[in-house]
Amino acid sequence: MSSNVMNYKGQIGSIEHDLERGVLYGKLLFINDLVTYVAESLGGLEAEFKVSVDEYLADCERLGVSPK
Repeated sequence: MSSNVMNYKGQIGSIEHDLERGVLYGKLLFINDLVTYVAESLGGLEAEFKVSVDEYLADCERLGVSPK
């Protein structure tokens, strides 16, 4: 079974591909901010997604706002 999204700490991120550049990329979904990530492999994309989620949640906490 395949999926075009990832889930981590309650956040959902997309999985897209750019065949011309040979990369995978995505963004956090269902939030009002723009958070993106990119990698050359699926494992790398998952790692970058998790880093992006952790940084987004840390920024929200630092700013005193709830994740949207």
